[in-house]
Amino acid sequence: MRAVLCKQFGPPESLVIEEIPAPTLSAGQVRIRVEACGINFPDTLIIENKYQFKPSLPFSPGGEVAGVISEVGEGVTDWKKGDRAIVMCGWGGFVEEMVVDPARLMRTPADMDSVTAAGFTMTYGTSHYALKDRANLQPGETLLVLGAAGGVGLAAVEIGKAMGARVIAAASSDEKLEVCRRHGADECIQYERESLKDRVKELTGGAGADVIYDPVGGDLFDAAFRTIAWKGRYLVIGFAAGRIPQLPINLVLLKGCQVVGVFWGSFTARDPERNQRNLAELAEWCSQGKLHPLVSATYPLEDAATALRSMLERKVTGKVVLVTSKESV
Repeated sequence: MRAVLCKQFGPPESLVIEEIPAPTLSAGQVRIRVEACGINFPDTLIIENKYQFKPSLPFSPGGEVAGVISEVGEGVTDWKKGDRAIVMCGWGGFVEEMVVDPARLMRTPADMDSVTAAGFTMTYGTSHYALKDRANLQPGETLLVLGAAGGVGLAAVEIGKAMGARVIAAASSDEKLEVCRRHGADECIQYERESLKDRVKELTGGAGADVIYDPVGGDLFDAAFRTIAWKGRYLVIGFAAGRIPQLPINLVLLKGCQVVGVFWGSFTARDPERNQRNLAELAEWCSQGKLHPLVSATYPLEDAATALRSMLERKVTGKVVLVTSKESV
């Protein structure tokens, strides 16, 4: 089978694609014929040995997969050949076949194609966990989303609206903000052209944002934190800008606010039952038309480096997804 492999840590261009033996199926496992695999920012970190999880070389990146079960091992009763599934695997997904424990599977919603499914769980799961479990976002509150046109950002815009918040989307271009408007943003800020701090204060009558969703870090953190409302919650999602910012801790005191870490991957391992309930709610919201996952581009396995490079250069709107063949979707 074909696999995209990280054989030495480095940039996306250091990845190789090779023919390798298909994995062996053991009792209690299922074999997945991979149809699509989502691209996420952690994929760009894990191949440079900069992520929280550090697999041994060689490995394939790719943390969320959609495909079809082609074989079940002895003792597996809840799944059968032909079932469609989403796999939450952390890494190992840029391949044509994989073998996993059924605990890593969720059923693909009947009305969701494989490309959409492959880009759904990580971004929407992260944003749902952040806004519901970590921020306790309430109807009528103001939510500021940084990097709002990216994968997790756009998911946060949609989920914030589904939860009844007033959503302010902040992004780096008018084109990205137009996407945010189409996905439910009430107000938009183009932070390359206008002051994020001043504009948030203007839009909130000086009160600030109740919840700030930040997957960017860097200079945006410095500006955004000063716009947080009294008793606000600042959600630390990631650091796409590269720089991990330093917080003057006196601001937390003065604002009476909370700085809240969001590590969805750890949450899924520590509380899998609650995570499954959250994912079920997201699937229901999709069926109800409250969520509209955006996949802006698909790439074949051979172009994995190009897809990852577009993520690193922050050129992605919504999600990009690798596909194993034209017929897979």
